[in-house]
Amino acid sequence: MIVPRHYEDPHVLHENTLPNRAYFIPCSQRNDRLVHDRASSDRMILLSGTWQFRYYDSVRRVREAFYEPDFDASEYGTIPVPGNWQCFGFDRHQYTNVRYPIPFDPPYVPQDDPCGCYIRSFDYQPDEKTPFVTLNFEGVDSCFYCWLNGHYLGYSQVSHSTSEFLVSPWLKKGENKLAVLVLKWCDGTYLEDQDKFRMSGIFRDVYLLRRPEKHLEDYFVTTSIGENSALIRVGMKPYGGSLPVDVKLYDRDGRVAASAQGMPADDADYPMAAELTVTDPELWNAEAPYLYTLVLSCGDETITDRVGIRSVTVKNNTVLLNGRKIKFRGVNRHDSDPVNGYAVTLDQIMKDLALMKAHNFNAIRCSHYPNSPVFTQLCDEYGFYVIDEADHEAHGTIDLYYGKADRKDVLNKCSRYLEDNPEYVEAVVDRVQRCVTRDKNRPCVLIWSMGNEAFYGCATEAALKWTKGFDPSRLTHYEGAYNAGSYRAFDFSCMDLYSRMYPSLKEIEDYLASSPARPIIMCEYCHAMGNGPGDLEDYRELIEKNDAFCGGFIWEWCDHAIYKGRADNGKPIYFYGGDHGENRHDGNFCMDGLVFPDRTPHTGLKEAWNVYRPARVTGFDQSTGALTLHNETAFTDLKDMLNVEWEVTRDGLGIASGNMLGEDMPSVGPGEFGRILLGPLPEALTGKCYLKVTFRQKTDGPLTPAGHCLGFDEVLLNDERTAFAGRLLAADEEAASRPALSVREDDDIIAVTGSGFTVEFDRATGLIHDIVREGRSLLCRPVQVNLWRAPTDNDRNIRHIWQQARYDQTVVRAYDTQWAPGPDGVTVSARMSVSSDSIQRIADIAAVWTIGTDGRIRIDMDVRKDPVFPDLPRFGLRFFLPKCFDQLSYYGMGPQESYCDKHRASSHGLYTGPVKDQHTDYLKPQENGSHYDSDWVLLTDGNERFAVTSGRPFSFNASVYSQEELTKKRHAFELEESPCTILCADYKLNGIGSNSCGPDLLDQYRFSETAFRFSLTVAP
Repeated sequence: MIVPRHYEDPHVLHENTLPNRAYFIPCSQRNDRLVHDRASSDRMILLSGTWQFRYYDSVRRVREAFYEPDFDASEYGTIPVPGNWQCFGFDRHQYTNVRYPIPFDPPYVPQDDPCGCYIRSFDYQPDEKTPFVTLNFEGVDSCFYCWLNGHYLGYSQVSHSTSEFLVSPWLKKGENKLAVLVLKWCDGTYLEDQDKFRMSGIFRDVYLLRRPEKHLEDYFVTTSIGENSALIRVGMKPYGGSLPVDVKLYDRDGRVAASAQGMPADDADYPMAAELTVTDPELWNAEAPYLYTLVLSCGDETITDRVGIRSVTVKNNTVLLNGRKIKFRGVNRHDSDPVNGYAVTLDQIMKDLALMKAHNFNAIRCSHYPNSPVFTQLCDEYGFYVIDEADHEAHGTIDLYYGKADRKDVLNKCSRYLEDNPEYVEAVVDRVQRCVTRDKNRPCVLIWSMGNEAFYGCATEAALKWTKGFDPSRLTHYEGAYNAGSYRAFDFSCMDLYSRMYPSLKEIEDYLASSPARPIIMCEYCHAMGNGPGDLEDYRELIEKNDAFCGGFIWEWCDHAIYKGRADNGKPIYFYGGDHGENRHDGNFCMDGLVFPDRTPHTGLKEAWNVYRPARVTGFDQSTGALTLHNETAFTDLKDMLNVEWEVTRDGLGIASGNMLGEDMPSVGPGEFGRILLGPLPEALTGKCYLKVTFRQKTDGPLTPAGHCLGFDEVLLNDERTAFAGRLLAADEEAASRPALSVREDDDIIAVTGSGFTVEFDRATGLIHDIVREGRSLLCRPVQVNLWRAPTDNDRNIRHIWQQARYDQTVVRAYDTQWAPGPDGVTVSARMSVSSDSIQRIADIAAVWTIGTDGRIRIDMDVRKDPVFPDLPRFGLRFFLPKCFDQLSYYGMGPQESYCDKHRASSHGLYTGPVKDQHTDYLKPQENGSHYDSDWVLLTDGNERFAVTSGRPFSFNASVYSQEELTKKRHAFELEESPCTILCADYKLNGIGSNSCGPDLLDQYRFSETAFRFSLTVAP
């Protein structure tokens, strides 16, 4: 081999790298553009771009000294840097969640370790003012060796951290050759077992920094807040001898807020310091992210940075920012792109942050590694609280082979492999140090995370101890402490928060009732996979009720998938686990975000948006029009933040409206309640009436414009049936003048005929076989009793129970189907059952169909389910209408899909549109498009109409796809439309929840009834 086997030595983590330091880009003079345009620095030479590249399936096959200056690389191809080589046709993608992609044999990796040889030639012109030149790699997976002009520079690992090398002794004027050997796996792979696509290569920027011989190697900014002032301390570490440093702090208007000179300090890490006092400081928070500009002038070099003055503490088990209680309305985020993998641009990060801000998030957890270094600078600027997480996860040890060991024994063994193994203390602490040191000057970072799902042991204890000693100004968390072994007493004293992922509400309530020692935070909750999550509001209620419950971070932001172009039908093709020929994968578990890979929002993102709205209606006096609002923010008066619009609707049509704008909006302080007077409302309300109160952003923000909708509330004012539903349900006043119905029957069919219509019943099933109007059949297939839904991702566990109960393969039979004349027409009665092959009856149904002389059909079903069977996915009727019935109107919750536990972003109204637009095209097909709490639904082909209503609110789904098609197909682009328009009218559906990774569905959302009555009226 041409390199030493550092990649299998846990005690050789880096070779010849410079000491860790804070991220910053120096310049020759002040430069305020360094966050959005860091390449504008005259001291930075960006080496990103097109590199020469050759892929090898084993490092053992790299036998030529490709790093030598005279090496002939004419047979090499090219590759973009930053980028992952799997995204450009080399190797193949692999997605695994928990399981290691290689045999577990630390510190050893497979002998045939794939690798890539990179070559970059660049021009360098020396500058006598900047003879000290460093080479920076901001992200390389998994480890790398590098050479400059044939000289070996060194080795480094820890994929998502910066590695910096001194290169000035080997640089030459003119053309230079940089060569890098990147390995797919190393001993660090065992500590980077994150839930993501496993990709390789140089995926972040590479650049040179030119600096004076004497310069600031590092600095550390801390802030402390007094009664009317703040102290900013800048600890500094000079390189090359004593160095005069002029320190100035500028406010947002460009005025000098404070200044000082660097002085010797009694600090081994930062032997120089400057202290600056700011009177009446503006404090930083996510709602008003005020930043001062810090300028460090060091002779021929200037460092420009930004400072947010803030403090984060825990008092009385409450997390406080600047002395005020805060709640984390957060989301987990990976660096991820469907085309370029881990390589994300500033524009892509900005798109994520703009969407997050627009949807009321105030916090982000970097999962499960430090994101791009500009990410936290942008969070400073735009206002997000950040959990910064070390590049550390060893979850795969839980999936090793343990035979019949119980959970307690498994956890004990998991901890001992890596986390409680002295061999890996150095490696784990290094990962934490690199995260903390790089981002220590970022005010947005409130919490340091030791990593994710790596269990607990001496390595974590050491990392926590170092972190609290180095930076006591921030909080610490590590969820893996929950899974500590039981074979010894562990030290949790350096942990500030009790962190859990996917806890049930009962678990949290029990913790809060136990006189806890720490506030609780959910680093992951409400698994947003596919059609979900479904329980956000329930968690929010508990968070707001308890000071010791400081919030949580939804898992997660975006679906992870690989873009493969477009199918013949125009749909994008996205591949997930198992689509790349890999034999070890975890399917579509990577597609668990609030947005699609291209950042198109899921309906779950809209759900989070309204659950996290900054204001809420908590009371309304209908007689006076007085509305009570609660300010859900921690720092902002609603008067300064929003305008209020309101509208009263009757049956979906507006009958009154108004607004509260500008100075008319009263003051409602953070966390307080206030009242606003909407004005007179209509006195006599009939029908289904709602007051909808909409909150809009008052002024332009950096990421959202004035007028942006921040959320809404609905208040029910009158709860009668809508006029249209009332007409469909009312008795036929003209029945006496209509021709009497006639009945024709044989052994198979009972046909009820009236003026211009016939309704046929199948005696074998007791169900409608066809509806014929004016000689035209309105059904493509007979009506079906429907128990099944295409499993959502959050049904991934219960679907096996449902399939075991054969809910997806049911048949209906009638034991007796009879008809009789009645006062309202003709009744057809059937005693029926629902069953499937090889098992007993699932349910018994007593059904009565009443056909009126006007053609309306009332359906009444008394259902008795065998209690031995599990909760039902749904219960209702399925109608197959001709394809031309492609236009939809309804009164219910819309316009987006809504379910019993996922409807906070929907509102009651009258909605119309094409049936095809009701489909949500989740990348893995599943149940979607239902509308909850509906009064009626109508389908039309522009001439004939088909309406369904009920005496109680119901759910419906109108789709161009069958549930069988959605169940069968693995990808959205594979879906084939049904030849029919399919209408499902449901008594009830099981809730959505978040059980793909979260707790069981809450009891109130389970379809656990064993006896119920279901009624519908169909009006063709």
